[in-house]
Amino acid sequence: MGADSRPSGVRAGGGGRGSAGPGTSSRALQPPLPPLSFLFLLLVAAPGARAAGYETCPVVQPDMLNVHLVAHTHDDVGWLKTVDQYFYGIQNDVQHAGVQYILDSVILSLLMEPTRRFIYVEIAFFSRWWQQQTNATQEVVRNLVRQGRLEFANGGWVMNDEAATHYGAIIDQMTLGLRFLEDTFGKDGRPRVAWHIDPFGHSREQASLFAQMGFDGFFFGRLDYQDKSVRQEKLQMEQVWRASASLKPPVADLFTSVLPNMYNPPEKLCWDTLCADKPFVEDPRSPEYNAKELVNYFLQLATAQSEHYRTNHTIMTMGSDFQYENANMWFKNLDRLIQLVNAQQANGSRINVLYSTPACYLWELNKANLTWSVKQDDFFPYADGPHKFWTGYFSSRPALKRYERLSYNFLQVCNQLEALAGPAANVGPYGSGDSAPLNEAMAVLQHHDAVSGTSRQHVANDYARQLAAGWGPCEVLLSNSLARLSGSKEDFTYCRDLNISVCPLTQTAKSFQVTIYNPLGRKVDWMVRLPVSERVFDVRDPNGTIVPSDVVILPSSDGLELLFSASVPALGFSIYSVTQVPGRRPHAHSRQPRSQKSWSRVLDIQNEYIRARFDPDTGFLVELENLEQNLLLPVRQAFYWYNASVGNNLSTQVSGAYIFRPNRQEPLIVSHWAQTHVVKTPLVQEVHQNFSAWCSQVVRLYPGQRHLELEWTVGPIPVGDGWGKEVISRFDTVLETKGLFYTDSNGREILERRRDYRPTWKLNQTEPVAGNYYPVNSRIYIRDGHVQLTVLTDRSQGGSSLRDGSVELMVHRRLLKDDGRGVGEPLLEEGSGLWVRGRHLVLLDKAQTAATGHRLQAEKEVLAPQVVLAPGGGAPYHLGVAPRKQFSGLRRELPPSVHLLTLARWDRTRLLLRLEHQFAVGEGSGNLSSPVTLDLKDLFSAFTITYLQETTLAANQPRASASRLKWTPNTGPTAQPSPPRLDPTTITLEPMEIRTFLASVQWKEHG
Repeated sequence: MGADSRPSGVRAGGGGRGSAGPGTSSRALQPPLPPLSFLFLLLVAAPGARAAGYETCPVVQPDMLNVHLVAHTHDDVGWLKTVDQYFYGIQNDVQHAGVQYILDSVILSLLMEPTRRFIYVEIAFFSRWWQQQTNATQEVVRNLVRQGRLEFANGGWVMNDEAATHYGAIIDQMTLGLRFLEDTFGKDGRPRVAWHIDPFGHSREQASLFAQMGFDGFFFGRLDYQDKSVRQEKLQMEQVWRASASLKPPVADLFTSVLPNMYNPPEKLCWDTLCADKPFVEDPRSPEYNAKELVNYFLQLATAQSEHYRTNHTIMTMGSDFQYENANMWFKNLDRLIQLVNAQQANGSRINVLYSTPACYLWELNKANLTWSVKQDDFFPYADGPHKFWTGYFSSRPALKRYERLSYNFLQVCNQLEALAGPAANVGPYGSGDSAPLNEAMAVLQHHDAVSGTSRQHVANDYARQLAAGWGPCEVLLSNSLARLSGSKEDFTYCRDLNISVCPLTQTAKSFQVTIYNPLGRKVDWMVRLPVSERVFDVRDPNGTIVPSDVVILPSSDGLELLFSASVPALGFSIYSVTQVPGRRPHAHSRQPRSQKSWSRVLDIQNEYIRARFDPDTGFLVELENLEQNLLLPVRQAFYWYNASVGNNLSTQVSGAYIFRPNRQEPLIVSHWAQTHVVKTPLVQEVHQNFSAWCSQVVRLYPGQRHLELEWTVGPIPVGDGWGKEVISRFDTVLETKGLFYTDSNGREILERRRDYRPTWKLNQTEPVAGNYYPVNSRIYIRDGHVQLTVLTDRSQGGSSLRDGSVELMVHRRLLKDDGRGVGEPLLEEGSGLWVRGRHLVLLDKAQTAATGHRLQAEKEVLAPQVVLAPGGGAPYHLGVAPRKQFSGLRRELPPSVHLLTLARWDRTRLLLRLEHQFAVGEGSGNLSSPVTLDLKDLFSAFTITYLQETTLAANQPRASASRLKWTPNTGPTAQPSPPRLDPTTITLEPMEIRTFLASVQWKEHG
């Protein structure tokens, strides 16, 4: 998105200063590509080492201030236009941007002058452009990369958001982009630095992942305005970020540099078609002569900027959003700037300016051999001024956020079955199965204007379209794999609308079969819910034994759902058969309506572990009891809404897609009472609460469940009264929490939060609500010394604890004003995003051992079983081989502390395997947070591992040969870890460690 976020909302040159408004800028004509013989001549004449890396960096002047000019373009993978519109340069009246022309133009300009350098970031765009080039142009580009003149920074498919993204999806999208660079350019193309110049706040887990991927440093643009001014004063714009409380330093240590000017060029120095700054005029006879003035201005600017940094090196970003479409304009003026400024050295100037890259700047900092301060918290929340907290996007577009998380779940199922079934997954009786389209769509969704919910509406629709298009080839792959592994070719069908109780097969067929696939490394018992017509069913397990089942009436309609509990083995499936029983009288369990004043004074639901009590007068949840641990906690849960600010006398800032700003501290309750209905059957107990025409909830307990499930439905949020609304679910308890609460970082490690406080500077709090909101990717909890209340989410949401004993999560928002950050339209969510359904899982535990429950439940939530349906009666896959109703891809279950993060096909003969210790140091009961050793020999049943190579986290470097620059933190030296010796069969995982392998395998006949 635009770096220049002025309140007017007029996008300033795509982040640069003083551009023409939309539709008024005109692109200079592209020069035609010169003949290729000429390009090769230019390359041959170019100086520089032959291998990219730090050795190709430019020469600096050790006794001068070196100004590293970084020519770059920031190319959003969707924002105001769709991905395709940005790539091809379509709808330039909305925003002038065409990535294909940017890359054409940059390559030409680099060839014109051997000292020029450029960095590129977004591989989603670069890979598309690359595929359209001739072999000769590709060779030219390879040479530029080899010489370090075209350098890749970051190298992910996109520059991902850091608040609303799950760590598994971040790793996947980085792996996709870095693999393209490795396959295309070898080690010459490997990025040395992470480059997150636009995301709106920075998570600690992101830095930890980057460190584990082998990056030497991390550059970003946005940080809180108060934080920045303190850092400039204390010379802490650069430091070592210690990004894990569990991994031993320096495993998750990452040198981090805050860029001086977000990611824009300095004022007056933007020479793009999108800018209006004056070019260099060197002719003193011209009335426009300005060379001397510009040189003096630059010398002052460089000196002033360097005062906030510690070395004789400073960096300047020369570029911004979708710039360099006419790269000649930029480079011609930068050439003159360099020439004229350096000419002043003859007059005693001590400033040396040069074309450089972030990696080359970092290399010089490393050689300075200084001791650096250490940061251990994160950079949330981000505010770009008083009253301007970017905490709204934590919750914006909740339907898209859920679709993304569901698609992550489905992609992992698709990847695993492709790995387990082998080549039969890709070509089989159902056609060509392919995981790549969904993998790429999911990577695009991690972009910082995608899952964040901060794009325009038609772009959000296009993101959803890409996901939907990716599901199809994965469904074919699942069908091929399940037929191969089960030995039966069924007419498989995928009901994508089960969340709204729609599935034509189960609602019409007299009999059908249900295949449940479990992507976890341990067996699960899972309650299957399927929409049916009003009938009685027999449900049989894989052995043909009848299992208990129930039919219940749905709260929102008179529809029916069949319930039965399925037991599914680790990394495998179970096939259940369902048959309608004629003649027996249907006994669907109806709801027991309760009016507001109930004759009974007890309204509760319970199973063997949990009891939840409701106030019979209001219908609200008022008490939670953990029967197993004898814990009783008064908990009141209700829905409220904040009235969105439209600006006031303190600030004109309004609430919008990015910004959360309520017009007052106290939210308004949706309703003071709920109409309730109770359902109690042997398989489920539910209280249905109806708060208003647009807000309802089902509070649910299944047998054997150690958490209370709250399934909420919100929308369409009414805005006819002219008030934008931001809806929260709030839990109020008596816990004495001393201003503290805890949120996860991208679904992994937990960070302590304190109300109205920042660990590294004295906060001047201007927004007591929005300024205390944090991203909640998977969980938020509060605790006193004894008891912990945890709420797990099914998507990313904003959350907080605004008073002791209270927890709130924002479930939906609908706003009438644009917040002036460039998107140019209010977050109204017309269409399917109006109405949102989701789940909160509530756990009450002893504080010391609570992690056992929330870690294992969060794992089940993010990798839930996948249901595949079929009418039954399919043909055998292999003649003479009996079909099977149950299968496990593992010979033995993984221990509870181990999570199978990735199992996916890498190439024809290899799989990508990631195993993760999912507990942090000191978490959980027993020895769950101890190191754990696994024997991989014969662990998998569908294939044999013949060779194992350990790699860095993104699988683009062998771990044994990977090395990172060493930095000296002021906490004392860190021991450089030696890579563990890879015993061919056993591996050990330390708390929070992820280990990544490329495994050569041989698949077994008939699975």
